Amino acid sequence: MAASEAPFARVALIGIGLIGSSLARALRRHGLAREIVCTARTEATRAKARELGIVDQVLADNAEAVEGADLVVLCTPVGTYAEVAAGIARSLAPGAIVTDVGSVKQAVLRDVGPHIPEGVHLVPGHPVAGTEHSGPESGFAELFVGRWCILTPPPGANPEAVERVAALWRGIGSNVETMDAAHHDKVLAITSHLPHLIAYTIVGTATDLEAATQSEVITFSAGGFRDFTRIAASDPVMWRDVFLNNREAVLEMIQRFTEDLTALQRAIRWGEGEKLQDLFTRTRAIRRSIIEAKQA
Repeated sequence: MAASEAPFARVALIGIGLIGSSLARALRRHGLAREIVCTARTEATRAKARELGIVDQVLADNAEAVEGADLVVLCTPVGTYAEVAAGIARSLAPGAIVTDVGSVKQAVLRDVGPHIPEGVHLVPGHPVAGTEHSGPESGFAELFVGRWCILTPPPGANPEAVERVAALWRGIGSNVETMDAAHHDKVLAITSHLPHLIAYTIVGTATDLEAATQSEVITFSAGGFRDFTRIAASDPVMWRDVFLNNREAVLEMIQRFTEDLTALQRAIRWGEGEKLQDLFTRTRAIRRSIIEAKQA
């Protein structure tokens, strides 16, 4: 697609970590924006973005970046959203669309919504994709291919704005689903947030072992523990904000998990092999379903 035919004239990425830099690469590859600008909090990150050449302009000021942008994408940790939204509100162009890539959506409506001026459209989004790496150098254009992007527009959202955001994600290879923000947060609490919390806890338990045993755990790590360490290596600031901003759904899932874990503990204690085998058979079926859905 020629640059003049791109659906967005100027895309402003507020933050340029793994997701932001992957989006920048994908937008450029598929010709979806005539101009891409980004901001970053530190000069080191801004310098890296310039070195990589993945955007047309790198700025320090968020308000300057969004001037004239018809699409603004918040790519910073969810806990920064209120401050970022307040800082860019007066610079947003009439008709612009503000979206994001955070994995908690009710917080976006709460923290960003009140700052959106009349005539500007808020369409929260969550690309369900990522790796344990962070920083602009970690991004790659194929990150979103075949993955889901969930949009959670507020009631009364402009249908054309929602479709433009959906078309963008489809244009870089994602599948798109629209759902209520509260429902999204509950679904992601069990599919993403709780697994990360468990991984952080298990790896944290290993670090609390006596030195000799800890060394053996690292040396003889089997596949399961290696997978947990990969998940637990994810951006700590981002995940801190996820848990604090989705606390009710996460706490509900922790309670349910705790109850199931207690039942499993009882089955092991009393040698109830049939119960254990039944559970493991059911969970294996879930794994096969995920593979069949091409999400693994």
